[in-house]
This record gives sequence, structure tokens and C-alpha cells, in this order.
Amino acid sequence: MRRPLIACNWKMNPPPKEALDHGSENPYRERADIDVIVFPSFLDIKACLDARLITGAQCGRAEKSGAFTGDISIAMIKGAGCRYVLCGHSDRRQKHGETDEMIAAQVIAALEAGIHPIVCLGETAEEHHAKKQEAVIKKQLSGLPLESDITIAYEPVWAISGGDASKKAMSAEQAEETHAFIRSLLPSDRQGSTRILYGGSLKAANAEELLYQPNIDGGLIGAASLEAEQMKTIIKVAETHKA
Repeated sequence: MRRPLIACNWKMNPPPKEALDHGSENPYRERADIDVIVFPSFLDIKACLDARLITGAQCGRAEKSGAFTGDISIAMIKGAGCRYVLCGHSDRRQKHGETDEMIAAQVIAALEAGIHPIVCLGETAEEHHAKKQEAVIKKQLSGLPLESDITIAYEPVWAISGGDASKKAMSAEQAEETHAFIRSLLPSDRQGSTRILYGGSLKAANAEELLYQPNIDGGLIGAASLEAEQMKTIIKVAETHKA
């Protein structure tokens, strides 16, 4: 059984105050039977590490050093104490021009540095309506070291809320079908062990129907991960995932 993983992407927001609480009720702490990872801004990584949270970086550059003003290398992220890094989040693809080739280089750099990469992929609304979903996913997977120990996060870009309450998650049936398709593209010896997360408006209200699907191994959660009460519900659901 694949161990469920809940990844909290706080984007350009400060950590929820509950996340830095050292108490046992903190929903952002790793549990005995599920992984809980927080992805704060670079400025808040140290605070999260000091709070003993399992911490990752929201992005990282493949080059170890160089004239890349404002960027942080994956080697630096490793040195700071991070154990995970997001590669190719839809925000980075759309707003920073990250290409499939750049993302593949990041994944390889992370593996070489000893950091676990969570690789994000998924189709835009235009691609979805044009029924290009499978072709887009195949292209985004090509060039990745799929034989390695990585995690994949499927982000249907058209379903990511970004704070827009009108945007809805995929149906559980659609999400399961897509996750099964992604798994079918993995090397045969990695299909049973590679975790695939759902990352499109997962929240407390739909956590059970999504996380109980056999090919969905957790969630990459944005807006809902900033609310401790929602996180408590999501964690509770994840703890019984596939039970």
C-alpha cells in the first residue's frame, strides 16, 4: 500500500499560525501513517524547520550557482534543510515560463541532491475543452526520470481555485480515471509504488470522495491548506485512506 501524502502549498502567503504551534494538535505535523509536507515561501522555511515540520521548497533552479538574480538553487534548498521540492507547479509554468525541459532538469537535480521531487503536471482549460488532456500529460511526462523515486501531482489547471470559489474540483470519477491513466504510463516496476496526488481544489468538503479513490494517493493542497480546521478534516480523511 502506498503511504498517503498531504502536501500543503502555501504559495505567497505566511504560514498559518497553527502550523508553527508545537502542540500535538497541530494538523501540519507528520502522522504515524501519512506524510504531511509543508511548502512555505523561502522566507518561512527556517521557521517551519524550527517548528519541526517536514518542509519543502515551492520551486528551485537546477543550476547549482550562477548569475540568476532572485533564484534559489536546489543545492541551496538541500543545504537549508528541505527534504522535498515542487517541480513544475502550474503557477511556475504559466507565470514564470518554466518548460518541460527545465522541469525535467529540476527533477534530476533534486534526485542528485537527495531531495524528493514532487512533479506537477496537468492541462489548461483550453487544452481540456479541446480534449487534449491525455496528449498534454504524455508530453509533460516525457523526459522525466520515471524510473526514479518521484511523486507526481496531477493539477487540472482549469479546476485550481486560486481563491476563486466558483472553480470546482474534478469529479472523483474523472480524477480517478486520469490518475489511473497517469499510472499506466509509468514503468511497470514503478506503477505500484509511485504516489500520484490530486491537486485541483481539494478541500475538506470533497476530501473523502477524492482521497478514497484507489489511484489517488493524497493531495497537493493550496487554499484549503491555509485553514487549520480544513486541514484537520483532510488529515482525518487521509488517515483512513484505503483502510
